[in-house]
Amino acid sequence: MKQYSQLKAMLAITRASLRAIFRSPSSVIFGFAFPLIFILVFGFIGDTGGRKSYKVALDSNTDTTNELYKTLKNTPGLTIIRYQDKDLLADDMQRGKLAGIINIQKNPAGNPPYNFTLKSTNSSNDKWPQFKTLAESVINELSNRYYKGRPTYANFDFDYKRDISEIRQYKTIDFILPGQLGFSLLASGVFGVAFMFFNLRNTLVLKRFFATPISRTYIILGEMLSRVLFQLLTAIVIILVGRFFFGFTLIHGFETFVDMLVLSFFGLVVFMGFGFIVSGLAKSDNTIPPLANLITLPQFLIGGTFFPIDLFPNWLQVIAKVLPLTHLNTALRSVAFEGAHLWDVKTEIGILLLWGVAAYAIAIKVFRWE
Repeated sequence: MKQYSQLKAMLAITRASLRAIFRSPSSVIFGFAFPLIFILVFGFIGDTGGRKSYKVALDSNTDTTNELYKTLKNTPGLTIIRYQDKDLLADDMQRGKLAGIINIQKNPAGNPPYNFTLKSTNSSNDKWPQFKTLAESVINELSNRYYKGRPTYANFDFDYKRDISEIRQYKTIDFILPGQLGFSLLASGVFGVAFMFFNLRNTLVLKRFFATPISRTYIILGEMLSRVLFQLLTAIVIILVGRFFFGFTLIHGFETFVDMLVLSFFGLVVFMGFGFIVSGLAKSDNTIPPLANLITLPQFLIGGTFFPIDLFPNWLQVIAKVLPLTHLNTALRSVAFEGAHLWDVKTEIGILLLWGVAAYAIAIKVFRWE
């Protein structure tokens, strides 16, 4: 008698489940439609609206006792960073993370009272013009307040260098696409798995599986594999649409593309653990959306999907930095635009895996077969 193959049975479940996923309108909408719609909207908008948030480095010799520094420090959307590591500062400048380096010094001649210098490079071509305009407006405001316009409060000097060999413009799509990919993985992992296993249990399909020789482990693996294949296909489509239609940055080409898929796999497996929890807790299909939204909605709103988390109040940033979607989005952006490799984002991957361990530990306790 031919021995029963658990592997073949698992693959048969995977094929059947994959067909069911493609026939499900909700799976297609959350997996493909919503992320692509957002990508298309933000891709066509581009950067015409300008940046509303800037980061600048503070020169170590800067005089911070004057009103110019205090006003800039309290300007909404402007973050002034003190770097202790010069190599890190040079690296962030080269990658275009900063609008530039500012330095404020008292003017020995006394007129105007201060000299204000902004040093920047061509890697920050998408930032320094807007910050320069912002700084000049602050100087004009202070000049009118203290001197009725004459003399000016500070002499503005712009030091621009073209000594960075690689120019990378950080476009809207470079921020939005990883966020939408993360949202797609989160929605598919939580909603998809929750509805899938609840329906299998509710329609007694799982009970019929128990009448066959296939083990419960292979049943779960088969269903999980179908979800993984579907969502990785979704990730491929999202990345390629962003790359070829809107110029999404894949800094190392195919290598970066593969790294993003690996991160997508890690993220999806973790998020599926939350889906198993919801499936086990749900008493009816009507209770699945509220439970799933408790997990997905906070992450969607403050996990860095649409806005950088450093725009949030400090107390909200603390919460955002705990969420798994935040770390997935951060890792995806670091790999795609900054050229980081998987080892470079090991902290984000490690936190994701810790969330995964916690999620599956709870899922084992609450998961029900019948």
